[in-house]
Amino acid sequence: MNEKILILDFGSQYTQLIARRTRELNVYSEIVPFNKIPEIDESIKAVILSGSPFSVLEENALQVELDKIIGKKPLLGICYGAQYLAHHYGGRVERSEKREYGKAHLGTPNFDDPFLKNISDNCQVWMSHGDSIMEVPEQFELLAGTDSIPVAVFKSKKESFDAPVYAIQFHPEVTHSLEGANILSNFLIDIAGCKGNWTPASFVEQTVQDLRKQIGDEKVLMAISGGVDSTVGAMLLHRAIGKNLACFFVDNGLLRKDEYQQVLDSYKGMGLNITGVDARHRFWDELAGVSDPEKKRKVIGRVFIEVFEEESKKLENMKWLGQGTIYPDVIESVSVHGPSVTIKSHHNVGGLPDKLDLKIIEPLRMLFKDEVRKVGAELDIPGEILNRHPFPGPGLAIRILGDITEDKVKLLQEADDIFIKNLKKYDLYDKVWQAATVLLPVQSVGVMGDERTYEKTIALRAVNSLDGMTAEWSRLPHDFLATVSSEIINNVKGINRVVYDISTKPPATIEWE
Repeated sequence: MNEKILILDFGSQYTQLIARRTRELNVYSEIVPFNKIPEIDESIKAVILSGSPFSVLEENALQVELDKIIGKKPLLGICYGAQYLAHHYGGRVERSEKREYGKAHLGTPNFDDPFLKNISDNCQVWMSHGDSIMEVPEQFELLAGTDSIPVAVFKSKKESFDAPVYAIQFHPEVTHSLEGANILSNFLIDIAGCKGNWTPASFVEQTVQDLRKQIGDEKVLMAISGGVDSTVGAMLLHRAIGKNLACFFVDNGLLRKDEYQQVLDSYKGMGLNITGVDARHRFWDELAGVSDPEKKRKVIGRVFIEVFEEESKKLENMKWLGQGTIYPDVIESVSVHGPSVTIKSHHNVGGLPDKLDLKIIEPLRMLFKDEVRKVGAELDIPGEILNRHPFPGPGLAIRILGDITEDKVKLLQEADDIFIKNLKKYDLYDKVWQAATVLLPVQSVGVMGDERTYEKTIALRAVNSLDGMTAEWSRLPHDFLATVSSEIINNVKGINRVVYDISTKPPATIEWE
């Protein structure tokens, strides 16, 4: 990358949003922990200090080595970052009598400063802090306050540092700061001098060059699923190394109805060297009698490794393993807070590179999900792949509560097919982030004709989300749900009850297992 913004993460829930907002302005950014500052080279145009759940007044407050960054590049402190700058240089920071959370308005801003160029008087911003900056240090000057706090925006005096330092008490990255994007743009473009030329086209061009340089004439092996990440990753590799990429698509018997052939067909016109592997019965046999969700995941991961290993031995001189890792996975692995509590095993298969003695290549490791789709569009990948809902690695195994059998899989596939086809028929598929059908391990009494039935229950789940970290249940029309319910019950023998899941994440997860 020719230019980038370095974001130092102090553990704020909003840190990823800062990165997303800078990238929306076509400026590339990377997040690193506050205590792992890389060398500040020419590629870094500016540094941003994120917010934090901690207080600068605590004994164990997070400390950053300011000497490594201050005065070298333009610097922006956000919330905790602003408080840290004020406290470090001798300003006055105090615990607020009550936590300031919510909307506020900038009062008497200094519009002559380029940081506040084209910002409205009384501009709405979003506050979320427990400490307040009461006085700025002598090396700084005040640019704006709000009606409830004296210091909301301040900057360094020209003679204080070799590069400008700005600090803001509010969060410009959240949508409730109505002109936050303008403020960030002023900092990135006008103050830091970024060109704003990081686009999907430039990413493709640069990444293809880098992949060619990294891989050379060696061969790459990659598993693809029909999903967005693996497909876009494979197409970038294909553009870089052509026939030296070999892809496998494994049918684990837990895909949606007819998905195996549909995925293979969708790849035909894309020039990918892809081999389909039908391993359905092998997975079903290994999963027989397994009900625990974590054990299911581990069995699926193990069998996938075995199948992949066997198939890969039929190929010669493979040196690399391509993976569809994306940026949220990378960020989590170097989190300020350390490893997250395991809620469920990640669907990526571990252990495979070591087993096969392959080096890892991850073309998408610096992209967010929405950016992957934009890059896919630049690569002319068909819309039915790019707009496909996320689908879990373990597939229907975690949508069948309890043990897995071939009959249960086929039952769920039929019900799921009705749900998805109706979402598309009624123009609702693209308005939902992810839709799932879940087979419950309960039977209930029903009546069909004059006969009493005792059959299974299906739960429908549809959610809206940006990245899967949080999710709202989708407000699908009642008439639509009635249509789907009736069609499932009338056409899928063994189902006599359909329910709709209206849980949010958190506290519920998107998947049931």
